[in-house]
Amino acid sequence: QVQLVESGGGLVQAGDSLRLSCAASGRTFGNYAMGWFRQAPGKEREFVAGINWSGSRTYYADSVKGRFTISRTNAKNTAYLQMNSLKPEDTAVYYCAADRTSTVRTASYEYDYWGQGTQVTVSS
Repeated sequence: QVQLVESGGGLVQAGDSLRLSCAASGRTFGNYAMGWFRQAPGKEREFVAGINWSGSRTYYADSVKGRFTISRTNAKNTAYLQMNSLKPEDTAVYYCAADRTSTVRTASYEYDYWGQGTQVTVSS
């Protein structure tokens, strides 16, 4: 069992940056791939970024490529999402998720554990 807690969301202006954190419980954090997803009002949850168990492989949605960076520190049981050059269309609830297969996947149904989400609002 893995419990995930996101933090770092907030209200920012277009062009600003935010760093989201995802703190995981349990001693097996390093065995899981991690992903960040987001869900805007009235829209389906969508994949944002993923990272494999070691941090050697990352994958991004086209909409955030070049602006967002996913990373992890296994010694701290924490994953991160650095978001730069934020746009109003990035406004959503952001969720982190853990995947027991340890490889990067993009479908939400493939992830086993989810955090409660953190709100990111970008004003124009």
